[in-house]
Amino acid sequence: MSSLASAPAGRVWLITGASSGFGRAIAEAALAAGDTVVAAARRIEPLDDLVAKYPDRARAIELDVTDQQRAATAVADIVLWYGRIDVLVNNAGRGLVGAVEETSDRELRDLMDLHFFGPAALTRAVLPHMRALKSGAIVQLTSMGGRLSFAGVGAYSATKFALEGLTEALAAEVAPFGIKVMIVEPGAFRTGFAGGALAQTAQLDAYADSVGAFRSDLPASDGKQPGDPAKAAAAILTALADEHIPLRLPLGNDAFDYIRQHLVAEEKDLAAWEHVGRAVDFDD
Repeated sequence: MSSLASAPAGRVWLITGASSGFGRAIAEAALAAGDTVVAAARRIEPLDDLVAKYPDRARAIELDVTDQQRAATAVADIVLWYGRIDVLVNNAGRGLVGAVEETSDRELRDLMDLHFFGPAALTRAVLPHMRALKSGAIVQLTSMGGRLSFAGVGAYSATKFALEGLTEALAAEVAPFGIKVMIVEPGAFRTGFAGGALAQTAQLDAYADSVGAFRSDLPASDGKQPGDPAKAAAAILTALADEHIPLRLPLGNDAFDYIRQHLVAEEKDLAAWEHVGRAVDFDD
């Protein structure tokens, strides 16, 4: 592929967690659109068929996004091969179920490394190259759980909330350089999230009523979720092609329903307590 590196076809994508789920679907959609894809994953064997199908435009690299040194090296390598990275998709992730009290510090820190510090490091690594070209796009795969939370997913949502906060600021910071930023918030999709990618904390009997049912219901939903990852990937490409891309793109009927219900509840609280919250300034 080195002979092709000087003139890559279409846009150059770096997609993490590309061996399955959303990452795989986005890689397939980008390749079908005629672009060049660097598909990153901890295990690249599941990507062999994709590389074989698009030998001139697909490349698989081993990358654990929690290894920040390796992430920086990967970005440098891709820029050396192709001269640029046009689209970064921070997608790598996994689920964790457990009440806040049940979640250990190690579990929380490991998840934050994967969902927050890893994407932050990759984002910092690509930005100098995108700024130099005054173009590019950064896509952060969070979740509807990045806008709201509920019993059993506090740690997971905390990591996604953190990435969304960072990204909202990032969007304003890099807009003057012509760099687009988009947060993608999927609901329940037929990926491996509820299956092999799902971890659970140790259980305390005290939380059997509030979290217990979710511990069994979420794994039971594996393979039955309403969302189609291929359609999600198509929606992401459609949004990226728009002149005015959204800062946040929910995906799935459930995501829109839950997020809208959450916004209505927030507005209700805001209105109910506005008279108290506003009455805290100095009287002078």
